[in-house]
Amino acid sequence: MVQTAEEITSTAPRPLRRRLLRQQWRDVSMLHWRADAEAVARLLPAGTVPDLLHGTTYVGLIGFGLFGLGFGVGPAIPYLGTFLETNVRLYTVDVAGRRGVYFCSLDAERLLAVIGARVGVRLPYMWSRMRLDRSADVLSYTCRRRWPRPAVRSTMRVRAGAQIDEVSELDAFLTARWGLHTRWYGRTIYLPNVHETWPLHRAELVDLHDPVDGGLLAAAGFRIESAPVSALYARRVSVAFGPATVVAERD
Repeated sequence: MVQTAEEITSTAPRPLRRRLLRQQWRDVSMLHWRADAEAVARLLPAGTVPDLLHGTTYVGLIGFGLFGLGFGVGPAIPYLGTFLETNVRLYTVDVAGRRGVYFCSLDAERLLAVIGARVGVRLPYMWSRMRLDRSADVLSYTCRRRWPRPAVRSTMRVRAGAQIDEVSELDAFLTARWGLHTRWYGRTIYLPNVHETWPLHRAELVDLHDPVDGGLLAAAGFRIESAPVSALYARRVSVAFGPATVVAERD
């Protein structure tokens, strides 16, 4: 049975026991839509339920550049440790009350990184051809999946706006996430992270091409036909991940 969800905090509520993995996210654009909680629940692993804000849960489309991927305190991995990524994510709370995210898909442009994440952590990484272009304050993220499901594609153009001085309740709900839930060889695990408070900016969706018959959102099971209810941007945030804990023995 799921306990009451922990409070939403702008910094991690628990320190990491060890820092196993570190990375930096840059030029992060986050679009969110309301999602049907019952439909979301069917996608989630055992031991988790949709996290709700005033009865509503959300699906996010997130594009960014990942830089400086490295293990522990060692050096960043050359070439393979820097790549573009676009993910589709949902919001979860587990039986211990820990809030997190669940990834429907994570598209990345480095094949070896994709294979490593799929085998080691069982995250649903996909190998994709990707591009990030910037013109003044407009960023364009292009993704075309190569493996394992070709022809899935998405392009979003976002205009970064002014920095947010005081985040809203929804802004905090969508970004103050201190771990992820995923299926791992028949179990559900929680992988914790820490990072500084998000330096959030308002954003505006200029254009989104994520077709209902072949887009990233559609491939994850979501039909999006309206404007996002939230659009956010952040220049960079440094992240570290710690050891996983088991949430449920069987999924």
